Amino acid sequence: MDKIFINGGNPLKGEVNVSGAKNAVLAILPAAILAQDVCVIENVPDISDVAMMVRILHQLGARVKYINDNTLEIDTSTVNSYVVTHEMTKHMRASYYLIGTLISRFGRAKVAMPGGCNFGVRPIDQHIKGFEILGSVVDFRENAMINVNAENLSGGFVYLDIVSVGATINVMLAAVRAKGLTVIENAAKEPHIVDLANFLNSMGADIRGAGTDVIKIKGVDHLHGCTYSIIPDQIEAGTFMVAAAATRGEVLIKNVIPKHLESITAKLLQCGVYVEEFDDSILVKCTGRPKRCNVKTMPHPGFPTDMQPQFTTLLSIAEGTSIVSEGVWDNRFQYVDQLLRMGANITVNGKAATIEGVEHLNGSPVKGG
Repeated sequence: MDKIFINGGNPLKGEVNVSGAKNAVLAILPAAILAQDVCVIENVPDISDVAMMVRILHQLGARVKYINDNTLEIDTSTVNSYVVTHEMTKHMRASYYLIGTLISRFGRAKVAMPGGCNFGVRPIDQHIKGFEILGSVVDFRENAMINVNAENLSGGFVYLDIVSVGATINVMLAAVRAKGLTVIENAAKEPHIVDLANFLNSMGADIRGAGTDVIKIKGVDHLHGCTYSIIPDQIEAGTFMVAAAATRGEVLIKNVIPKHLESITAKLLQCGVYVEEFDDSILVKCTGRPKRCNVKTMPHPGFPTDMQPQFTTLLSIAEGTSIVSEGVWDNRFQYVDQLLRMGANITVNGKAATIEGVEHLNGSPVKGG
């Protein structure tokens, strides 16, 4: 769809079910290559990145089919290629997870540089550092392809210079079948890191410490198929929470893990929004204008960077002055120009935005990134 027409001014009311987590499924689908068997993946979100990853798996030789709307059956016993071309990777950042899985499966990988969203420079140097510590030889000389020779992967000590979700996942994927023990220090702790570890352990891997800053992986000879359900999407749930508050509505958000939403819940409560947690759902209700608050994005368990635009939008109609600081990516305030067109009063200075709340925003033609 090229255009979306929105007639605003109405509070959101009702119930909504949250889909499976995008960031988890995009690591778990390529990880199925390691099984050389049949995996059944449940709670798969219906998004374009999943369709692209399924296409890549097909082109590598896997047999993939939908059992129902959100359940995939993946037979990777027929995967026969370790080459992923630019045409296959140019639209998706997560395509770099195929490097870790392919070197673990074949001892080799030839994968084009990833594409996807642009939040400034997002290097993969920490991924390469991890691969090399495990015994890989990495070469970039051929047409922007990442060539990795990893015939004798063995465990090693990997200290990540920065907390990187992508590097943590890729080193995990490469290490599960490497000989010996791999230790990842300064590892990312996001819920989808834990979900990937649980999936790999369900296939017979030996991973401990996921969700902490030290992950230990004992290499195993073989992995097998399994049935696994993807965790709910933290960002989708958080977006519905903020939307309910911004429209002064009342929404019950179902199929969530409330613990994954604690940092978002805390900021909504600070804004005077009513939030009630249940076992697998969360109720958000707002009857008046939100209050100001300050937000700084940080790696998990801090406030998630992917919720920063949504919360900035909420604060643009809050009482008083708020400051939002971006602690993860550069150039993450590119959307602010569109909010200004709608009447917001926001000043961006580097990686921080000062927001003078206005009573309401006005409808306007805007462009999505």
